[in-house]
Amino acid sequence: MTAIKHALQRDIFTPNDERLLSIVNVCKAGKKKKNCFLCATVTTERPVQVKVVKVKKSDKGDFYKRQIAWALRDLAVVDAKDAIKENPEFDLHFEKIYKWVASSTAEKNAFISCIWKLNQRYLRKKIDFVHVSSQLLEESVPSGENQSVTGGDEEAVDEYQELNAREEQDIEIMMEGCEYAISNAEAFAERLSRELQVLDGANIQSIMASEKQVNILMKLLDEALKEVDQIELKLSSYEEMLQSVKEQMDQISESNHLIHLSNTNNVKLLSEIEFLVNHMDLAKGHIKALQEGDLASSRGIEACTNAADALLQCMNVALRPGHDMLLAVKQQQQRFSDLREHFARRLASHLNNVFVQQGHDQSSTLAQHSVELTLPNHHPFHRDLLRYAKLMEWLKSTDYGKYEGLTKNYMDYLSRLYEREIKDFFEVAKIKMTGTTKESKKFATLPRKESAVKQETESLHGSSGKLTGSTSSLNKLSVQSSGNRRSQSSSLLDMGNMSASDLDVADRTKFDKIFEQVLSELEPLCLAEQDFISKFFKLQQHQSMPGTMTEAEDLDGGTSSRQHNAGTPLPVSSEKDMIRQMMIKIFRCIEPELNNLIALGDKIDSFNSLYMLVKMSHHVWTAQNVDPASFLSTTLGNVLVTVKRNFDKCISNQIRQMEEVKISKKSKVGILPFVAEFEEFAGLAESIFKNAERRGDLDKAYTKLIRGVFVNVEKVANESQKTPRDVVMMENFHHIFATLSRLKISCLEAEKKEAKQKYTDHLQSYVIYSLGQPLEKLNHFFEGVEARVAQGIREEEVSYQLAFNKQELRKVIKEYPGKEVKKGLDNLYKKVDKHLCEEENLLQVVWHSMQDEFIRQYKHFEGLIARCYPGSGVTMEFTIQDILDYCSSIAQSH
Repeated sequence: MTAIKHALQRDIFTPNDERLLSIVNVCKAGKKKKNCFLCATVTTERPVQVKVVKVKKSDKGDFYKRQIAWALRDLAVVDAKDAIKENPEFDLHFEKIYKWVASSTAEKNAFISCIWKLNQRYLRKKIDFVHVSSQLLEESVPSGENQSVTGGDEEAVDEYQELNAREEQDIEIMMEGCEYAISNAEAFAERLSRELQVLDGANIQSIMASEKQVNILMKLLDEALKEVDQIELKLSSYEEMLQSVKEQMDQISESNHLIHLSNTNNVKLLSEIEFLVNHMDLAKGHIKALQEGDLASSRGIEACTNAADALLQCMNVALRPGHDMLLAVKQQQQRFSDLREHFARRLASHLNNVFVQQGHDQSSTLAQHSVELTLPNHHPFHRDLLRYAKLMEWLKSTDYGKYEGLTKNYMDYLSRLYEREIKDFFEVAKIKMTGTTKESKKFATLPRKESAVKQETESLHGSSGKLTGSTSSLNKLSVQSSGNRRSQSSSLLDMGNMSASDLDVADRTKFDKIFEQVLSELEPLCLAEQDFISKFFKLQQHQSMPGTMTEAEDLDGGTSSRQHNAGTPLPVSSEKDMIRQMMIKIFRCIEPELNNLIALGDKIDSFNSLYMLVKMSHHVWTAQNVDPASFLSTTLGNVLVTVKRNFDKCISNQIRQMEEVKISKKSKVGILPFVAEFEEFAGLAESIFKNAERRGDLDKAYTKLIRGVFVNVEKVANESQKTPRDVVMMENFHHIFATLSRLKISCLEAEKKEAKQKYTDHLQSYVIYSLGQPLEKLNHFFEGVEARVAQGIREEEVSYQLAFNKQELRKVIKEYPGKEVKKGLDNLYKKVDKHLCEEENLLQVVWHSMQDEFIRQYKHFEGLIARCYPGSGVTMEFTIQDILDYCSSIAQSH
């Protein structure tokens, strides 16, 4: 390696005025090994430039060539890969990362050490040396064999100093004076040595000549030392004199420190005493108010409230460390505790007496509300009690046990009071409901007159519109035979509880008003009590609680969980839960009483469930807007579940009774009872549910009912023996279509179109079936003609067939003169008249359709004659105009 280094210095770097300091044999990592050398060099001229040069052996010979050079100032990172284990790999980060593998770890370490030293000497630049051993990063010259490679060269660099111009000039003058200096170096050196000895002798003589001056200097120094000794003696005497003064001053200073410390302690003690006196001293007036204050007067309540607040402040004062160990503080705290206990007992006892007295006072006012459907007003009682709200807050924070006891006593007294009031209130409501419906029950089995129907439609919900078709089902079946009238009436009377014509709408309106008044009385009562509980017992009630849902919001999701019984209250997790628990305990009778009232209304008339569903939904919606998790919202939501179930039961009963309808085998069917009842139900429901919140429930009921009507109309039509199936389907679906078109129920648009399609299809089917072949022989003749044409005979050649020649055609046509045709049409009209009912008035529609069908057949026959018997002059004995005249005269005659 030394030979290579000398060769590289001689051949590559010396010509460029560079000195080679370190060399390492490397190859690129991860590729096919092609060896090269990395060299660390410096220039011989100033300013010194430090470089890292890559040298590679030439491919054409044994000489080396310079391939690439990097300035050391461009080097950013030197990565030795591993500082502990020996690893020949290392990376140099210039403008990009160069990865190398050295021939040995020693060469790699020597090269990295040289780079570090060059950086420290010339650049003073921050080059990061990563994973490099700390032993290499030292400025001292390393020992060992690498000294010759790096250390020696560094020392040479350090010792070399360039001659300046004057030194060069002196050397030249000296060498000119001795011409043989170059040819005879020994003589030149000897001469230089002699001149140096002469200079040394001259120096010694100069020193000896200055001895006299030195003696004078020494004498002066001795005198100065004597003066210093005298000064030191004077200073010592002064120091002895000041020592006594210093001791006296130290005593004064210590005395002042003790006085200052005593004053500081006195100030602190005074501050502590003032703190205790200011914060733990209760005024005598407050003490008297707590012990003897009047809790019945407004002034006494205000004094007791201020005293209680002052006591609470004294008890809650934040004592400093050590205060609680003072006897006076302990005694004062005990006195405060006794005052608190005494006042808490007085306050609880007084409020309990107020609760009891309120129960007695309210009971005396129940008599005046027994006749009117109103609930007693508790506002005066709440107003009086709210004066104690701040004292209740004080009791809640100081003695929670007595606060809970007062809460329980309030719930006990008020629950009994409200139970009496609410039960009496609901009894009055039930009396008013049943008292107005007894008369209607007596006449529930009698058919009503037209005037009653008119009164019903005009008084329904105060609406001026008329409910078309709201005649009773018994009147609709009055066209049936007397033998079947009894059986039909009995089946309809079973449906009387749901029929809109069995009870007077005035009674339903009365029930609706009573039910609305009940809810309107209960709602402000519950809201006022809940607001009072929140203010009096200092419980926070939030306006909304995310994630809270009442049962009314999930009516269609199956059976829902009911409220817990008031006897087993839910665990209180917050103040809001506590408000709900108190409301449940106080008003525990509201939900059962409402359910009883609903059951009574449903028993009186199942259609009352429509009124109750609308009213209850509106009140639930209103309560949830105020607070969806409140007692009122939850209770009304639970009751709404019952109302919704009654409504669903009403719909199911109607569908069941549709399925149980039986028709007479001897009389024509006409409009089926449940079709008319659906019309009545829809008209009544549309008037009730106008602008209602729960329109979706009615739409679902409509869908169920109309499906039941469609299915059972088809079932009855299939079972009908007296009336053709197409007539039953046509008349009833025409009636359904007319009803849906008049009421314009948006959710039944598809069913309306379906009803119209069924009506049209069965009308066409009935016309074709009833008309049949009025010219029977002529029909048979032309059927034979069409059969021949279908077999491949040309139409103009049919007349050459023996059975279908012109003579046979004329013979058949003569059998159907105009008089016979008119007679046949007249018999057909009578037949249709017997099939159709009078209520729907479809006779002229059917007759017009039959006329059109007959004319279509006539035109078909004329077309066959024109194509198959051209030029024969054969025509029918009556014309289309004759047909129109026959049909018109027949319709007018009947």
